[in-house]
Amino acid sequence: MPHYHKDNNGRQKSPTKRFLSILGLFMFGFYLALGLVIIFWKDFPLKLDSTYRVLFGLLLVVYSFFRFVRLWQNR
Repeated sequence: MPHYHKDNNGRQKSPTKRFLSILGLFMFGFYLALGLVIIFWKDFPLKLDSTYRVLFGLLLVVYSFFRFVRLWQNR
């Protein structure tokens, strides 16, 4: 059995925990991608000053890493 399917005690993760882990990874990727898109998309549909757009994108990127750290600690 691969390592990522087991919890800290060596038991296999329940399907619910596995689903939540996958969902957490997906949400990390989503927030990271959204933050990068907001930062680098020059013709962003919302009318934001470029400084605020970059700050908002950075906030999303930082938030995504906080989510990843929490997910990693709950492993």
